[in-house]
Amino acid sequence: MADSDREEYFDCDDNDSADVSSSSSSCIERVSAKGRWNVPDVSHCSSNGDVNSANKRHQQRSVWGGRVSLPVPAFSRANFSVWTILKQCIGKELSKVTMPVVFNEPLSFLQRVVEYMEYSSLIQRASDAVDPVERLEFVTAFAASATASNWDRTGKPFNPLLGETYELSRKDLGFRIVCEQVSHHPPVSAFHVDAPLFTFSGAINPKIKFWGKSVEVIPKGLVTLYLKKHDEAYSWQNVNCCVHNIIVGKLWIEHYGAMEVTNHRNNFKSILNFRTCGWFGKDLHKVEGYMYDNNKQKLRAFYGKWIEALYSYDVATWENYLSSPNNALEINTKQGISNKTPDRSLKTDSAGGSRSIPKTQSDPQMSFTEELEVPDEVPVRGSTCDLGLRGQKILWVASPKPPNAEQNHSFTLFALMLNELDDELAAILPPTDCRFRPDMRRMEEGKIDLSAEEKNRLEEKQRMARKDRKKRKDSESEPLWFKCGTNRYTGKEDWICTGEYWKRSWENCPDLY
Repeated sequence: MADSDREEYFDCDDNDSADVSSSSSSCIERVSAKGRWNVPDVSHCSSNGDVNSANKRHQQRSVWGGRVSLPVPAFSRANFSVWTILKQCIGKELSKVTMPVVFNEPLSFLQRVVEYMEYSSLIQRASDAVDPVERLEFVTAFAASATASNWDRTGKPFNPLLGETYELSRKDLGFRIVCEQVSHHPPVSAFHVDAPLFTFSGAINPKIKFWGKSVEVIPKGLVTLYLKKHDEAYSWQNVNCCVHNIIVGKLWIEHYGAMEVTNHRNNFKSILNFRTCGWFGKDLHKVEGYMYDNNKQKLRAFYGKWIEALYSYDVATWENYLSSPNNALEINTKQGISNKTPDRSLKTDSAGGSRSIPKTQSDPQMSFTEELEVPDEVPVRGSTCDLGLRGQKILWVASPKPPNAEQNHSFTLFALMLNELDDELAAILPPTDCRFRPDMRRMEEGKIDLSAEEKNRLEEKQRMARKDRKKRKDSESEPLWFKCGTNRYTGKEDWICTGEYWKRSWENCPDLY
């Protein structure tokens, strides 16, 4: 599709003409409800107090057109113990537990959802493909790519307030996305992407559980991708994530479980297994699986690492490779998620001992009552997943993180731009957009105490609003931009975008901040 066609698509029914991330403005502070803005003193952004050096750094723009660093380096959590907060929560769901702001990163969960679109070019490649097998290959790669930005991301995103929103409109990338927190208990974040070639939508209900030495995130909820050119809908659910060494040691992250990507038009499926690292980190980050047709015959094989790349292979080539005893020891897809037999005698011990991962319902071979062993120490990153097999097809490669990632909460360049705000953008956003959240903004500026005060104020304001609704015998606040309905492709209950958001009529928006 030509660039002129893409511009016409976005301009056909609204006044959304601003490129929301092309501004060169840096750290912006909201100073009044009427929308006055000023650029604060950035002298604290440079370790030597050189304002010119700090300004130069903030004037640099990334390949996404956004900033390349946050206003100030991320603070150290070394002096804070999460154990004092979580020791009463072993085995419990953490979404209702108030966490200190020091364990957050300066992004809302809605913005984390938007990070799915970092590799949206894979959808365009799927749309351009004539062969349905090739289309499913790229859709599978897109589904797997969503996990890549989580590597080394040990900060918790801010929980969205009920009615909170976020938008990203990028004509240059060919899509626009709107997100809304549609439910508070349970917390549900709905999103919808419009594009000339596709729509992409879903509602995520993250469950968070503490298991003594690790925190498990279970992202419940299907997402649906629709390719307009081929009249094809695909759906899948994201895999679980686990943060290790919560009590002592360096935090590290892994994804594990089964991801099933289904084409609802022809019933072709890709099933990817995200493997647990195992002892000595042998299986760290590995992803493997197969594509099946509607008769359950294997069409393609997949192998890669969720932090690096995903490859596709001819099934015969792949299985010949596995038939070698040496290769089978390293890669054995026939043994599922783990090639170790779980030791069911192992228990999660908050005082020490063997580390374990709780098995989860996302993997049919696992249950919450069983556990898998993993090493206490942070496993090394490991070797490349490029096996160099004849005829291998590379589907996706993860973009490297910037050199200063550790000073920026391990954000990717895509994530770094998501909370940027300037006068032009502020003028068109609804007052519910999470870029206006004062607690996140203060954290981004390095003002941790002020961030904690604002976070407590917003949470108390939300509680009071809920009490007021109960007194008036009102039901839960109704979402403005999504409604509960039935997903026409999966037949399951889902949150459906009403299409009203981009008309930019904000008079009914609640006062959240």
